[in-house]
Amino acid sequence: MTLEPLHLAVIAGMAVVTYASRLGGFLLLAGVEPGPRLSRILSQIPGATFAALIAPMVVQGGPVEWAGAGITVLAYRLFGQVLAAVLCGVLAVALARLMIA
Repeated sequence: MTLEPLHLAVIAGMAVVTYASRLGGFLLLAGVEPGPRLSRILSQIPGATFAALIAPMVVQGGPVEWAGAGITVLAYRLFGQVLAAVLCGVLAVALARLMIA
């Protein structure tokens, strides 16, 4: 497989646009102190992003994946950390698959 200059240019362009959009948002809100309502909204973004990424896999999965999703939700409610919840869910699914196989 070879990398063509056009492909590299497209990847670089996407990286620049992604970085610029994030930097623009940061600069736009750098001097703004969010109110309580906006702070509550922003605090929900990690959980909402996690749910949007995981939902299609859970819907298409079977009982093992559903149990893993339930454990992940429970771990998120207990720890409040996305990384800890994901690790608990992944470990639960891995252990269940090891026991079934």
